[in-house]
Amino acid sequence: MNEPWPTSATRFAGVIGWPISHSLSPRMHNAAFRALGLDWAYLAFPIDPDHVSDAVRGLFRAGCSGLNVTIPHKHAVIECCSAVTPAVEAIGAANTLIPDGDGGMTGDNTDAEGFLRALDECAPIDLDGAEVLMIGAGGAACAVAFALKGRGARLRVANRTEEKCAALGEVVPFTHQAIEDAAARAALVVNSTSLGMGTDEVPADLPLESLGPHTVAYDLVYRTEPTPWLAAAAARGARTVDGAGMLLHQGAAAFRQWTGVEPPLDAMRAGLTSR
Repeated sequence: MNEPWPTSATRFAGVIGWPISHSLSPRMHNAAFRALGLDWAYLAFPIDPDHVSDAVRGLFRAGCSGLNVTIPHKHAVIECCSAVTPAVEAIGAANTLIPDGDGGMTGDNTDAEGFLRALDECAPIDLDGAEVLMIGAGGAACAVAFALKGRGARLRVANRTEEKCAALGEVVPFTHQAIEDAAARAALVVNSTSLGMGTDEVPADLPLESLGPHTVAYDLVYRTEPTPWLAAAAARGARTVDGAGMLLHQGAAAFRQWTGVEPPLDAMRAGLTSR
């Protein structure tokens, strides 16, 4: 007979966001815990933006062994941290919280690492001196920009609010022609917006006509199947990377910090695709 679970000794980690019911992180991390036989559980916590500080501190006081942080809390959690990593200082957002052993927590950002590991895995490219176009300038874009600049890329950014672009790279006017022209010169095109998340059509604001075998198209949106933009880019000969790879590898980096154990990537990948 199987022993009851969870037990009084079960450790817990989780993800906070608002909303959070769509998150695939519980599937991914719980699959990893099962694969390694760890007595851990990973939960999703819907945290109202007005109560982030109290909720996060309460979770860690209750014995939480680690948290992931998603929209819209990646900036707000920084004030809860007793220390932050250089990545958080550079990006201005934290997506991972680790207990510091003294009742506080260290903030880290594993999004940049996750972005690069997925790129290296699915579509290796020499970024040193390469021109990159990114659409969007939100929180995820800040992590992507940090990652790309660390590899020596020349980053150009298109966003509806141009003021946000200037801090990340060279501004590209948010017009169809300007974006297509910039994509034609880019070795890598990144969609860091939510465009394409809830549609079966290629979003008009994303470049397509200029993509081809010379291009890597990277969509941070993740779905159970390729986004319409990635599918159309692949049909034009472009290599593609979807957001599930970034989700996997940023989660693996957090898992490694919480548990001190090397994450089982195959089990985590299978967890993301399970129903």
